[in-house]
Amino acid sequence: MPSKEFYKISDEHKQIIEDHTGNKPVPLGAIAHDLGITVKLSALERGKSGLIECVNGEYRIKINRHEARERQRYTLAHEIAHFLLHRDIIDQRGEIVDNVLYRSGQPAQIEYEANRLAADLIMPEDFIRADLSAVGLPVTDEVIERLAHEWQVSTAAMEIRLPSCL
Repeated sequence: MPSKEFYKISDEHKQIIEDHTGNKPVPLGAIAHDLGITVKLSALERGKSGLIECVNGEYRIKINRHEARERQRYTLAHEIAHFLLHRDIIDQRGEIVDNVLYRSGQPAQIEYEANRLAADLIMPEDFIRADLSAVGLPVTDEVIERLAHEWQVSTAAMEIRLPSCL
């Protein structure tokens, strides 16, 4: 079952996400495109993982090109989550910039919400559960590494996701 944050987004946005989450790995760039967000890899300053900004009514996500691919994918999911949940803050402030700990200066609750929805986007629970069912128990380090590789996420992200899928 998706996080409570998933149920906060519009039906139109849910449909866009659901149209893509049957793919492994989830094509986050396609989700962003269908949401009307431009995504760019950028040379962000050290310690910055990504940001989402609104310039002249257009939403743009910048991802730090110097971070690992799995990290870039999670950052993209996190910034898409900010777009879906916190557009009012983006519109008011012009941007949300996340450091390597996914802290932006916003209240911690804002970042927790974005992280939970990001996990739904990049590692859909029903599909992870199906993968776990196919490999069986116990969940070994090798299983975690395989799933992380297939979903193109870090092993740490997969380890955090798995308890909700068991």
